[in-house]
Amino acid sequence: MPTRVDTHPRFRKRTRRLRRRFPSIHIDIRALILRLRNNERPGQLVPRVGYTVYKVRLPNRAARRGKSGGFRVIYYVQFSDAVTLLTIYSKTEETDISLREIQQLAQEADELMT
Repeated sequence: MPTRVDTHPRFRKRTRRLRRRFPSIHIDIRALILRLRNNERPGQLVPRVGYTVYKVRLPNRAARRGKSGGFRVIYYVQFSDAVTLLTIYSKTEETDISLREIQQLAQEADELMT
């Protein structure tokens, strides 16, 4: 059974903002969504969050910097068949996201599910 992939409002907002600078961002994100739908869990588990949250590095085709200068996507595995993309950011614009922010986004995703 394929995994359902939802998006948090913050993810959608940031994707729209990043799309102005990087028009091909949807191509980069689409590859991740296909992997998630196929029950893969790419990236690294973020420790000490209290939720099953992963951070994955995506290449930025528009910047041609590979994964190191690409995008970071934080996603939350709510159930074995449900994932929510919480946020996205460009590594060239932001360094990292705090554990507290990740916890808050995961909590909001849980509230949106009910």
